[in-house]
Amino acid sequence: MITKLSSSQKDFKDRLSSLLSWESVSDSNIESTVSGIIAGVRKNGDTALLDYSVKYDNVSASSVSELVISKDRLVEAFAGLSATDQSALKVASERIHSYHQRQEQKTWSYTESDGTMLGQKITPLDSVGIYVPGGKAAYPSSVLMNAIPAKVAGVKEVIMVVPTPSSIVNQLVLAAAHIADVDKVFTIGGAQAIAALAYGTETVPKVDKIVGPGNIYVATAKKALFGQVGIDMIAGPSEILIICDGKTDPDWIAMDLFSQAEHDEDAQSILLCPDPEFISKVESSIEKLLPKMDRQDIIRAALRDRGALITTNDIDDAINISNTIAPEHLELSVEEPEKLLSGIRHAGAIFMGRNTCEALGDYCAGPNHVLPTSGTARFSSPLGVYDFQKRSSLIMVSEKGATSLGRVAATLADGEGLQAHAESARYRINK
Repeated sequence: MITKLSSSQKDFKDRLSSLLSWESVSDSNIESTVSGIIAGVRKNGDTALLDYSVKYDNVSASSVSELVISKDRLVEAFAGLSATDQSALKVASERIHSYHQRQEQKTWSYTESDGTMLGQKITPLDSVGIYVPGGKAAYPSSVLMNAIPAKVAGVKEVIMVVPTPSSIVNQLVLAAAHIADVDKVFTIGGAQAIAALAYGTETVPKVDKIVGPGNIYVATAKKALFGQVGIDMIAGPSEILIICDGKTDPDWIAMDLFSQAEHDEDAQSILLCPDPEFISKVESSIEKLLPKMDRQDIIRAALRDRGALITTNDIDDAINISNTIAPEHLELSVEEPEKLLSGIRHAGAIFMGRNTCEALGDYCAGPNHVLPTSGTARFSSPLGVYDFQKRSSLIMVSEKGATSLGRVAATLADGEGLQAHAESARYRINK
């Protein structure tokens, strides 16, 4: 039910490339549907937003005002939780906050010998929209991971949107919004929610940036609206790649593979190991444990269509393959993971050691779980405070500096044939 490969196979690179390919975001039918939704929301605002919510999410509402969640309701949701759930949200929130505080950027400057000052001013975004998935599962953890870094960065207004199919609202998600101090919550989702945040409607405020993962329609809408609004990334299906030396409990590895496969049928779970006997043990663990899983149908489909157990020549070979894949989540389930770290070049998050399962990072370790997918870890980073802050250059040239820099600028401007640039600089030269 799961593909088994060996890196020594002649066609390994081609088979791996085929396994990794995910082009759904470019599907022309989806793009056409999303374009129509965006145009409808832009033109008709709340009316279109309500129509699409009824059509696609089967919500029972007669006005967009019914899709607004008040702050009092957020408080009530938290108060209604068990002490265990409240504690879990608080601990996770505190750890996420503590980690992200260390990412804060500060305004800085320096003064040169002639009195010229140069620097950088850090300013938080005014408003941010966070998208929290709400289809096949509820994700209170995504509320914390998206909202807390924005608040740490100093964003004035954090707007949360979350789909509620058939008007079923998850209380943990609302409670997480309370803990994370989200300013406004709307029970809307899909491409229509992204369009509403990008353009604004009579009820939903326009934001400067939209962050958070969603389904294929959400990803396509974010891609289409980039430029009208800032985005964090185009998120594809969830991924896990495990490098194992063959000495971890195979049941642990199988369950770690399941942990991503259970997200949806497009999720990807891959194991790299130089021990073929261990690969067989993991395969046996998969067969043994899968019937016990509540979401076994989803897991089975994901493992069948996009999963793989890959026998490598050695651990170094596994690292090279991992760098080619550039996974969202990378587990180093080996004896001394620190020794492998220098060889890892591309990964969204790196989980080091046998005890560090990816699930801990999803919920409460502290680092962000919104990560680059589909190989984009080659050039992208996890969501963080820096995604909610802007950098402005500071330049204050002294009279002496204007003379020396003016000559340089004028020379270069002349070379580019830009006369006004050159003369503007020469006016400041002290003759």
